[in-house]
Amino acid sequence: MKIEIKKSKKPIKYRYAVNFLEKRLQKISNNKSKELIWFLTHPSTYTAGTSYNQNEIIDSSIKIIKTNRGGKITWHGPGQIICYLVINLNNRKKDIRKFLNTIEKTIIQTLREYKIKSYSDPKNIGIWVKQNKKSKKIAAIGIRIKKWITYHGFSLNINNSLDPYEKIVPCGIKNKGVTNLTSIKKQNYANIEKTIIKNLIKNLKILTF
Repeated sequence: MKIEIKKSKKPIKYRYAVNFLEKRLQKISNNKSKELIWFLTHPSTYTAGTSYNQNEIIDSSIKIIKTNRGGKITWHGPGQIICYLVINLNNRKKDIRKFLNTIEKTIIQTLREYKIKSYSDPKNIGIWVKQNKKSKKIAAIGIRIKKWITYHGFSLNINNSLDPYEKIVPCGIKNKGVTNLTSIKKQNYANIEKTIIKNLIKNLKILTF
């Protein structure tokens, strides 16, 4: 099963990206296009998923883009990798939880190759690390499924500023923090997308009938 791998070098505006994903989903539904793994970055952007609450906005001056992905409020911007997935579960196992587990497993395996221990939390979606004895989020996950085709995906913090998170309650979680890879371990993450692809393709094969 062939999957198109797409990487955008310049930052992509959020609404453009979502529109692109929705069009690709429709093409896949009509058997006119391949599945998609798309790596990109967004300009500094706050997005609010379908379950966000207004009281999770600390700084009322920020602009929020409401979106149809699952989850709450998060920030996207420079220094962060976005991985969008348009994957047809009609050709795989129609199991949303297993698909989310595939994303979680992929991120954990990828970070392990960089000698960073991370974990998932059944109560708080995303991938977490321990830093200074405190749980901090390193990757946020938010997906939507239409016609059993997934879209949206996950973000992974590499060397982004953590200041924007001070203006929101990230993912609606008050008692945990947010971090990035370079603050955990200073090393070269330039090829991390290749490691993600390797692990993701391997894990998606497990979902295939």
